[in-house]
Amino acid sequence: MILVTGATGFIGRAVVRQLSSIGYPLRTLIRPSPRTPRLPKGVSVEVAVVSLADVRGLRAALRDVDTIIHLASAENQGGRGNLLVADIQGTENLVEAAADAGVDRIVYLSHIGAARASGYPVFKAKGIAEEHIRNGKVPYTILRSSLVYGAEDHFTNNLARLIRSSFGVFPIPSGGRSVVQPVWVEDLVTCMLWSLDNNETINKVYELGGTEFYTLQQLIETIMDVTHRRRYLVPLSPIALRALTVFFEGVNPKFPISSFWLDYFAVNRTCAIDSMPRIFGLMPARFSYRLDYLIRQPWFQRAWNIVTERISSIRPR
Repeated sequence: MILVTGATGFIGRAVVRQLSSIGYPLRTLIRPSPRTPRLPKGVSVEVAVVSLADVRGLRAALRDVDTIIHLASAENQGGRGNLLVADIQGTENLVEAAADAGVDRIVYLSHIGAARASGYPVFKAKGIAEEHIRNGKVPYTILRSSLVYGAEDHFTNNLARLIRSSFGVFPIPSGGRSVVQPVWVEDLVTCMLWSLDNNETINKVYELGGTEFYTLQQLIETIMDVTHRRRYLVPLSPIALRALTVFFEGVNPKFPISSFWLDYFAVNRTCAIDSMPRIFGLMPARFSYRLDYLIRQPWFQRAWNIVTERISSIRPR
């Protein structure tokens, strides 16, 4: 049995879909919430409703579990998220409960640049969480990824939405030369699942990224090319851009960019360009080749598709 935390997130849903297609027995850890969890449709999976703060509940949820894939994090919640509770204390509680339950391995998804000494909250929280896992009694595999993108991500989709809603201009951090190696979510999940079948990955830390280096400006320009929305890029100081982001987060809780998001481009998030092919035998997808999901159909085409789908659904068979 495999337990997946953070299964309702962007990467978690991709993990659950792939594991289900292979035939692994699955259990997901869902925190108590009045909202319906966003699990993949048509996937057979057990659900354990328990918070990472509840050690006793975690022990019960881990019954018969051999492997944990730990993806849960508060980083995508922006200012509403609590990294101390979700990422640091939650991971510590999970490691403790896993040791008591006799779990064979924890696979943890972290970030390139994670370190206790980091000055950026997300990277610091991930670094401390890694320490809890390495110092625990359960064998582990830690995968540090660069920026992850895909059809349901919080990165390219939110950027495309902001570009569409902007009027002629789009702000970017001035002097930003930090680079990332975008990695397609399906490639990352494939590496994650392959590591489960390879005992050589036990108690190892791997850094994974794509084969291309991008600055934030180059990423934005690529997204504008794909979506056919051209904007004039206006450089703003990182301090001013962060202040604007914090302001809009406070005004609009659903604002698509968070202050944590800006941290991803504050430092280089790169690794050896051949890390995936060398370690997992997988050639990563190119960033610009996997962005078709950002192309929006004209409104009349979307309306026609809805009409035809409804007609076909009521047509007698």
